[in-house]
Amino acid sequence: MKFSIAPLWLIALSWVAFGDDNVPATKAYDALRTHDYDVAIPLFRRLLAQNPKQIALWKDLAYTLLKAGQNESARDAFAEAMKMDAADSHLAMEYAFLAFETNRKSEARRIFNRIRTSESDAQTKQTAETAFQNIDHPLADGIARWQQALAGAPENFSAHEELARLAEDHDELELAAEHYLVSWKLKPDYRVLLVDLGRVRKALGQQEKSLVALLAASRGAEPHTAEKARELLPERYPYVYEFRQALQLDPANVELHRELAYLLLTMTLKSEAEQEFRIVTEQSPNDLLSQAQLGFLLLERGERASAMPYLDKVMNNDNGALADRVRVALKMPQSFQHRTETPRSQLSVEAKQLALSSYEKGYMKDALKYLRIAHESDPVDFQVMLKLGWVNNMLRDDAEAIKWFGLAQRSPDETIAREAAKAYRNLSSTESRTRTTFWSMPLYSSRWHNLFDYSQVKTEFKLPFLPVRPYFSMRFVGDVRGSFLGETAPGVSPQYFSENSVILGVGVGTPVKHGVMAWAEAGTAIRYLHRNDLALAVSDYRGGISFARTWRGPWGKSFFETNDDAVFISRFHNDGIFYSQNKLGWRLVESEDPKGVQASFLWNFNLTADVRRQAWANFVETGPGLRVRLPGMPTGMLLTTSFVRGAYLLANPPGGKPYFLDMRVGLWYAISH
Repeated sequence: MKFSIAPLWLIALSWVAFGDDNVPATKAYDALRTHDYDVAIPLFRRLLAQNPKQIALWKDLAYTLLKAGQNESARDAFAEAMKMDAADSHLAMEYAFLAFETNRKSEARRIFNRIRTSESDAQTKQTAETAFQNIDHPLADGIARWQQALAGAPENFSAHEELARLAEDHDELELAAEHYLVSWKLKPDYRVLLVDLGRVRKALGQQEKSLVALLAASRGAEPHTAEKARELLPERYPYVYEFRQALQLDPANVELHRELAYLLLTMTLKSEAEQEFRIVTEQSPNDLLSQAQLGFLLLERGERASAMPYLDKVMNNDNGALADRVRVALKMPQSFQHRTETPRSQLSVEAKQLALSSYEKGYMKDALKYLRIAHESDPVDFQVMLKLGWVNNMLRDDAEAIKWFGLAQRSPDETIAREAAKAYRNLSSTESRTRTTFWSMPLYSSRWHNLFDYSQVKTEFKLPFLPVRPYFSMRFVGDVRGSFLGETAPGVSPQYFSENSVILGVGVGTPVKHGVMAWAEAGTAIRYLHRNDLALAVSDYRGGISFARTWRGPWGKSFFETNDDAVFISRFHNDGIFYSQNKLGWRLVESEDPKGVQASFLWNFNLTADVRRQAWANFVETGPGLRVRLPGMPTGMLLTTSFVRGAYLLANPPGGKPYFLDMRVGLWYAISH
């Protein structure tokens, strides 16, 4: 019987490549010809999602949006096209006119100025010259007029604000920053001016000053202003010193004080958190949660008399879970009546509903935006904090996720607090300076009538000044019978199916990025079984590159996962070995609870090959399998069973047979701390 694995690889590749729908371009252009812009626009966007570098598609989308009256979206589409062809003056002119019409005068002025002095044709240059002068002269006249007005009335808020906006449009950014700052000081509640100040400082290259203004604007302002500020902030979460600088600029911003207090509390800087909570309770005496947190901090320090005024206020003004939490801390009986929900503004309720809807549909960036608005409107909604943790985790911003899980674990709702605390522990272990992981894979093979075990415990160190992570590790590779395969070729030592050793090593590894990591290790292998061909302890040098990813498939609960390793091992005659383990699967039972029952059907197709072309290390195999998690199993443990048929790829295979059958039953268990 001839064995072939090629069809399985072709099926997997086709499945991955064509899992998503292809959108035919003809449908978009047919809709455009019939002026059905509502159909054409989303089709163009789907085409661009598949081919984002197609400048012609960006242009067609831009003109379609223009015909549909969506000028701002058309402007943005022209901007994308300009990124790919900055020398196209006609394209730049289209963008500049739309920028002017949508109140981006400074961008329009800069582009018209560039084109009028470029090598473009005479007519284009003349059009650009006229457009530039039509923008430039009114701006210059307005700046002079408002400067003259301020000479006689230096406290005129409107004059400062208007001068700042005209100066920004005229690219006089230093002048704009100066008057945005003065305007805000005259009206400190008008925080949109902090967004303007941050934007101008950013354009000036003053990154730190820009961040301070934007951070102040992103907290304590109305939601639209706060969102505008966040769009300009870096994606990372601000540092403590940046919060403090923002508070120097905006000391009355109670939201900044409150968030800094909780951040300090999460970092266990309790004395500094206490100072911030004192400021919050003074500026916002109706903030019962901050009153309670301050009381808890004092109570924990043994200052019961100082704590009681804050805790009494909570118990006298709150009949719900927060008051009961205070009663528990004071060892008092809880109330019989609970409020199920604290009063929220209508804005918070609507934002939360939109956030949860986006979360369920997988639109994580939209969910994040709405959750932030909900938190701004109701900063003590712990369910929102928990969702913010999960959304940031899914968006791979683990530092931000840890912050929100740290806040949510203080929820009076035990379910929320328990889930948040577990997520906080798991995630903080990956972000901490040290991380210890352990995994073990005991496996029974019917082919070898033997029980094998592969295990590792590793402690790695995350150092901010190193791009790689040093680590210490101890591996165990062994089996019950001490099996070996026998002579594989003349002059080659017997190759043992397992190394029957404990391997102590020190190494470095890169952080995992897009499923890829590289590592290198030097150590010593200490055998525990007698072998004539090896000493008790031998040097062991290893290194390699690993890739692991899982994709959800287009058919319901289908998925495809791959684990690929290219490894150099000095003990195998300085050999390089490549492993590719792939699974096409279907989730039979799927539980959101990590301790719940899970079951998946798998089809395995694996490849092993090596550089030295040793017969035992070159084979393919395929067959069905089952992966389950049963009730009572610890979190992180799975039971696997596979039935595979394999074929060796080189002559003189072990045992002399080119094909083999194997049933494998194993456990996978992993934990980290």
